[in-house]
Amino acid sequence: MLLQALAIARNAFVESLRQPVVFVLVALCGVLQLFNTWSSAFSMGLSETGEVEGDNKMLLDVGLGTIFVIAMLLAGFIATSVLSREIQNRTILMVIAKPISRPVVVVGKYLGVAGSLLVATLPMVIFLLMGVRHGVMSTAADELDGPVLVFTLTAAALSLGLAAWSNFYYGWSFGQTAVVLLAVSFPLAYVCVLGLGKAWSPQPLGTDFKPQITLAAACLAMAVLVLSAVATAASTRLGQVMTIVVCAGVFLASLLSNHVLGRFAFQNTPVARVADVEPLDPTRADLRQPGTILKVSLRESPTRPVRAGDTFWYGPGPGGFPMSVGGLAGFEGDPTQTVTLNNPDAPATLVITEARDRDLTVRSVGRPAVFLPPEADDYVFLAPTRVRPLVLGAWAVIPNMHFFWLLDAVSQNVEIKAGHVGLVLVYGLFQAGAFLALAVVLFQKRDVG
Repeated sequence: MLLQALAIARNAFVESLRQPVVFVLVALCGVLQLFNTWSSAFSMGLSETGEVEGDNKMLLDVGLGTIFVIAMLLAGFIATSVLSREIQNRTILMVIAKPISRPVVVVGKYLGVAGSLLVATLPMVIFLLMGVRHGVMSTAADELDGPVLVFTLTAAALSLGLAAWSNFYYGWSFGQTAVVLLAVSFPLAYVCVLGLGKAWSPQPLGTDFKPQITLAAACLAMAVLVLSAVATAASTRLGQVMTIVVCAGVFLASLLSNHVLGRFAFQNTPVARVADVEPLDPTRADLRQPGTILKVSLRESPTRPVRAGDTFWYGPGPGGFPMSVGGLAGFEGDPTQTVTLNNPDAPATLVITEARDRDLTVRSVGRPAVFLPPEADDYVFLAPTRVRPLVLGAWAVIPNMHFFWLLDAVSQNVEIKAGHVGLVLVYGLFQAGAFLALAVVLFQKRDVG
């Protein structure tokens, strides 16, 4: 089955790259990235943070968005050409008539579509990295980046020239050959650019390399694999136009899911935000020890009355998810009674023992537990977060492209950790697997005769 799937994937990969629209959209992305270096000026000021600063933040934002939209269109076009069109033309019968199961056909087609999308996405990402290295042209007097211009134009000219020559002498598909050559020549050109400064002076490769932007682009590539699974599932039943419509619909829904569903999945209302936290006894600052007392200062007066005896919940999000004190029990009893506060058999909880406007005294009570101590900017709640299962389920089913969009972390100089990238990878694999399973179900009973 594996060999059958790989054979089908190879054929789908070749057929996908032969589609003229692939080369057209990849070239369009390169042209748009070129214009982005001119159109992004005078937008973000002169602040310098992280791997991009000033107007280059807008350049990165628009550039990643361009890649995202073009990848979505490519997924619809490619999936339609390798599956939906074969069903309409009855050429799929040549595969189905052999001892090959339909799930193997779907998996093979998906692997071919996903592989061609990744090959097409690679030069588009290099276009963006070249643009970030060059920087935004705010004025005509700005210095041009000679290595970027020379190596980019050289790689593009050689790729297109070799593709035209191969088409003329050997009859190879111009679009397919050009895209493959661009996927090879542009990474090599980027490596050469990294080794040279703007004035053509040699420099270490890591001087202008942007690891955080590269990780953000890798997560975006994972989103492309999810979109290719969506397109494969849609193309088992729909034609080209409707497949693109479905891909666009899922793409937009995934961008709006946080606003439409996510904010209603968890319900809680913060009463204030933490300004500062200080343990009463510096030697007992660990909340796992019962009896630890913290002095909590709030940024503003609470929006609701806070009294002694209220349970102290807190977390980094205004919606109450995630909570930094998961599994915390509500406090019951009199906060002025020493016996109640020192009861080692009571459920683990945090209780407010004193409240004076923006100054709170919080004490850990009951059995030892693992609590993340409150930090500055945490939101304070007086009740546990309520979960709406139906909304949460719908929010979980719809792909959430915000998980793949790490631009905010790059522009705000927040480190993208390897663990987070791993979680994004796992999430993407599960989403792609779910849509691939849907594709198998839809294709299993499809009449192709």
